[in-house]
Amino acid sequence: MPIKTPQSTKFIESVPVREFYESFAEPLKLELVAGKAGLDKTIRERSLNRPALAVTGFFKFFASKRIQLFGAGEMAYLRDLADEDEARVLREILKRNVPCIVISRNLAPSKSLRELCEEYRTPLIRSPLKSKTFTTEATLLLEEKFAPRTHIHGTLLDIRGIGTLICGESGVGKSECALALIERGHSLVADDLTYVKRLSDRELTGTSSELSRGYMECRGLGIINIADLFGVRSVRIEKRIDLVINFVTWTVGMHEERTGLEENHIEILGMRIALMEIPVRPGRDMARLVEVAAMVQALKKMGHDSAAEFNERLIAHMSGKS
Repeated sequence: MPIKTPQSTKFIESVPVREFYESFAEPLKLELVAGKAGLDKTIRERSLNRPALAVTGFFKFFASKRIQLFGAGEMAYLRDLADEDEARVLREILKRNVPCIVISRNLAPSKSLRELCEEYRTPLIRSPLKSKTFTTEATLLLEEKFAPRTHIHGTLLDIRGIGTLICGESGVGKSECALALIERGHSLVADDLTYVKRLSDRELTGTSSELSRGYMECRGLGIINIADLFGVRSVRIEKRIDLVINFVTWTVGMHEERTGLEENHIEILGMRIALMEIPVRPGRDMARLVEVAAMVQALKKMGHDSAAEFNERLIAHMSGKS
């Protein structure tokens, strides 16, 4: 049975400046200087903008939806302007309804900048970080805030560095398999319901809700605390998803992959993830099969495909006989 692809995808189109300030005040060392009334403005792009050309009066292609970062260059240029020229330039920037202005290196804003930010209800924020450092850190944090999100019914584990999402119908044995893998030294990320987000276009990461993190439901046992039973190393907060394994109930005559030459994928949040389907039937060591499947995927990521290599050897052997 094919996996049901997630339907409830959440796309983040904007982030309130208040949320940015309150969420990242500590890592970015933010200090609100002026414009508190404008904290409900929204940031609509995940990148920052250095308004170097804008402070000179050139506004073509001005990225007004982004956080405006004033570094040492912009602040030095404004200091060299006459008071009326500085006010004119700042008004041209602020009337374009920028979400907020951040000053790096803890540079002191001029009286005109503070007053105009209050007038235009635009938050003015300072940080002691250098412009380059602030840009890097803030961009990564905004990427996480703007990341598309969804959830999938499945159990996510870290198996030898490979993020493995085990899916299947309710009662097929996902949690029992996960418990056996944890007992062998692997780590649990999320049980039963995995929350997934796409960071840029490079990877999918999965996590659990804070409420259920580190807990598992096993039929016949109830709710168990994984960290208490197996140690804190048996639980991870989040993990990149590299492989999806779908458990299907075995039936007589069903198709089973025998060679591994056929590669399947599932699309999650627009990204293709490797998919393997494993039939479940009495007597099979599902935990061992999942563990080996994860190691096979690890080899493929390093450029070694056992099925393809054996197929090439077989073809070469048959060609030598003919």
